This record gives sequence, C-alpha cells and structure tokens, in this order.
Amino acid sequence: MPVALITGAARGIGFATAQAFLGAGWRVLALDKQFGGEVLGERVDFDLRNPAGIPKLVASLGEIDTLVNNAGVLYCEPYDAIPEGHRREILAVNLEAPAALIAALAPQMKKRRSGRIVNVASVAAFTGHPDLWYGIAKAGLLNLTKAWAKELGAHGVLVNAVAPGPTQTAMYDQLPQSRRDGVTRTVYSGRVGRPEEVAQAILWLGAQCPEYVSGTTLDVNNGSYPR
Repeated sequence: MPVALITGAARGIGFATAQAFLGAGWRVLALDKQFGGEVLGERVDFDLRNPAGIPKLVASLGEIDTLVNNAGVLYCEPYDAIPEGHRREILAVNLEAPAALIAALAPQMKKRRSGRIVNVASVAAFTGHPDLWYGIAKAGLLNLTKAWAKELGAHGVLVNAVAPGPTQTAMYDQLPQSRRDGVTRTVYSGRVGRPEEVAQAILWLGAQCPEYVSGTTLDVNNGSYPR
C-alpha cells in the first residue's frame, strides 16, 4: 500500500486531502501540531515551526511515496506592523519546513527512483499580496518546486504545486469581510472554493498524473487573483 505524508492534515485542505488519499486506497500519515477532532489516517504530532527537527522525524517514518506540503500560517497585519515572531513563523512553516521535508525525503525517493511531492502554494504567490510575508513565502515555494523538480527529474521523482484561490477554511475565515466580499466579485462562479476541490487536484498530482507532469503549478482558483 502506498504511503502519503500530509502536513497540516487536521483541518481544511489537509484534512480533505487525507480523506482523498484514503479513499484512493493509500495509507496516510497525517501530520499536524494540534489535533482537535477527527483524525484521518495515522496521527503524526509535529510542530513545523521547528524545521531543524525534520530530519529526525523523517527518519522515524519509513518509506514515503508522496509528500504533500500543505501546512501554512497567515496573519492579517499591515506591512509596517508585522511582529518579528509572526514573520519568522510564516517563513518557517510555509517555506523552510517544506524545503526541509523535501531535502530529508529526496534521498529515499532517488534511491527507489520513484516518488511524488506536491507543494500547496497560493494565488498569493503571483501578485503583491496584502499579507506580505505570506505572499513572499508562497512565491518562494513555487521556486522551490521548480528547483527540486529539476534536481529529481532524472531520478523518476515528480515535484509539482497547486495554487488554490480563496478556499473555505479557517484561514479564509480570518480575512476581513471586505476582502472576502472582493473574492466573490472576482471568481467566475461567485463563490469560494471547497477544500475537497483542492484535495482532488492534489490527489491527481500526488498519485495519478502522467510522469511527464513535473515542475508545474496547477491553479485551482476559479479565475480569482489577489487585487
């Protein structure tokens, strides 16, 4: 049975992604720093604000066929009033931890000559985003995707990303009402996305897409980009 490691799996897109992989017959390792309700898959307690602990974590998990870097953190704060602690947390969770997880898993995937990695970015990566360091981290994640796709492509490992638009999660709920109202004016369907819709795109890249699909970003945004 193939194994997927999914970060931020306790809620939102990560929870829906765990559900999608389980439904496809996969064993799921659900990683999060805090589990509140139902857990889908095997629970892995880990705080991604500590990227330095990732090599030891990965060594304890065994063979991983697909890594989904989904965990993320966002703070809605003005450019000139972002606490240093929030900046560090955003960069650690959204960019440094995915980079460390890929680096830790790359050797085993190269040795097997198989494996897939899916990074969950955001439409925030493509324009000047109101949440400064969130946008910076997500843009960096797309560059990371292409760099590792190039590095691992000759070894049979696929590295891709999805860039969701506004999705009905706890992260979306913390946005000011004015920004949420703006979303419904820009998307084609007039509604925000559902976590399970993003999860199906992640499942396709992480388990089903052709082997020639690598180094790409799949937009799941219904035409919405930050203004």
